Amino acid sequence: MNAPADLTLDPRMLFENFKTLKAEKGLRNRDAAAALGVSEGELIAAGVGEESIRLKGNFPDFLKRVEAIGDVMALTRNESVVHEKIGTYRKLSHQGHVGLALGEEIDLRIFYSSWKHGFAVTENSARGPMRSFQFFGADGTAVHKIYLKEQSSLEEYSRLLDEWTSEDQRRGIQVSALPAKDAGKPDAQIDVAGLRAAWEAMQDTHEFFGLLKKFGVARTQALRLIGAGFAYRVSDASALRMLEDAARGQTDIMCFVGNPGIIQIHTGPVANIKVMNTWLNVLDPGFNLHLRQDRIAQTWVVKKPTTEGIVTSLELFDAEGETIAMFFGKRKPGIPELGAWREIIARLPG
Repeated sequence: MNAPADLTLDPRMLFENFKTLKAEKGLRNRDAAAALGVSEGELIAAGVGEESIRLKGNFPDFLKRVEAIGDVMALTRNESVVHEKIGTYRKLSHQGHVGLALGEEIDLRIFYSSWKHGFAVTENSARGPMRSFQFFGADGTAVHKIYLKEQSSLEEYSRLLDEWTSEDQRRGIQVSALPAKDAGKPDAQIDVAGLRAAWEAMQDTHEFFGLLKKFGVARTQALRLIGAGFAYRVSDASALRMLEDAARGQTDIMCFVGNPGIIQIHTGPVANIKVMNTWLNVLDPGFNLHLRQDRIAQTWVVKKPTTEGIVTSLELFDAEGETIAMFFGKRKPGIPELGAWREIIARLPG
């Protein structure tokens, strides 16, 4: 179903159509947006004055203030996976457009240059009002969401909302397409020997992105070219096998999920692993993961040298080569990788 052109241009009519569609088919906001041929951000902005309140900018300072609300649910997703963590936003900092949240539960790497629009949203649910802060990129795609929980402070929420409500409460937003993805270089133009030498010389996993940029190589292309000593493909069922093994052995893992505006990290155990149709789920009290297994096109085991030894990751990619999620054994700087994690990886089917 696609929305007639006038509905996409008139925010009030778009919002009415959105509410009707949700009532009739029970769709989530993201799915309703797809059905109407618009972005999720456009739907939320169309509800300004009814369900949504437009926020002022300066999102780094805003997130620092969220700590006062107490425990909330942080949600980050991309096209293939949803990552949810319950906790308090602590130890917020930023330098320029790059920010960090380094709390015990809420662990984020934030790229504010991709944050364009912010809203406070109140939606009715079977359990009463559902309050959230939602942030979107220039194209209207959701970057990050913060949902209040029963234990959240409504007093602090109201105080923050009073301070951050924008004077501009017009309905609607203008969206713009993101720049086209770089097509990259063909294999023949990659300095594979130089790439391998730089890979072998890595001392920290954070050097990896710079290495890709230096040699002008896409991530999956680099994994394919580097050789089996540092990267090899495994079955696309490996994420399920790994999570089940980690749960069975009570092995602490790290799960990274991101989009252009943020990376959200879970560190700790997983326990309740459930498969529902195409969805692979972790359903634990403080951490939920919802992963569409049908969107996994490539699964790689990747080994990166560091000063503490090899660090091993399990990395999932979609058909376009975009990262879906990355998994590591729990580790901190100065501490070698968990032996139990390496054993889990070694058992994955090729």
